[in-house]
Amino acid sequence: MKLKSQIPNFITLLNLFCGCAAIINILDQQFIAAFWFLFAAGWFDFADGLVARLLNVSSEHGKELDSLADMVSFGAVPGVIYYSLLFIGQSAAPASVPDLEQFGEPISWSWYAAPGLIVVLFSALRLAKFNLDTRQTENFMGVATPTSTVFATGLLLWADQFPDSWAQYAYSPYLLYPAIISFSYLLISEHPMFSFKIKGRKWAGNETRIIFAVLALVLLAFLQTAAFPFIVGVYLIINLVSPPTAQQEQHS
Repeated sequence: MKLKSQIPNFITLLNLFCGCAAIINILDQQFIAAFWFLFAAGWFDFADGLVARLLNVSSEHGKELDSLADMVSFGAVPGVIYYSLLFIGQSAAPASVPDLEQFGEPISWSWYAAPGLIVVLFSALRLAKFNLDTRQTENFMGVATPTSTVFATGLLLWADQFPDSWAQYAYSPYLLYPAIISFSYLLISEHPMFSFKIKGRKWAGNETRIIFAVLALVLLAFLQTAAFPFIVGVYLIINLVSPPTAQQEQHS
């Protein structure tokens, strides 16, 4: 077994490590630390495929390992986020916005929060299908698991960073339950979604991606860390209104 061929796999395992660390931090209500671990997981998820292509060591084993890591970082994590937000929101009642610094109750089992784990199940269905779906080489069929995770992570930042504004929505079952149902459906849907792979340096063929990137930067400039759920919302609206014609998906 050549050492060079194991470099992408090592990077994939770093993705998995960061996903596990994120879960621990979420359950410990250390939301900012969880965000940074998820940021690192996303970077490693991008880097493993890039390094594999640069070293010309892509393999079926690497693809399967990547899906297993993604199942934790982008499958289990959003479910744990939804579960935790529902649990904290319920436990802190009747207060509308829980104070995380004073919230000392450990996160335990709750049927009220259990629907958050539904996203984990549908993420598993998507990833199980992904490696077998030969249509998905350039664009996505349905929402990719990292996109689902970005939305959930954005709610996590709302809860931690904006106690006087957005936090009330992050804990609201009227937002969380519909989000869980919507993303569970979108993860396994057949609706085409554009990937973020830029094709060359020309406008032609990249119009949708460039427009989305500009809108995302504008949202980040105005809303900063509160922007992530809105960015995902813009992404979904663009795809629902004007889906890509090629029904294929890129795999990192």
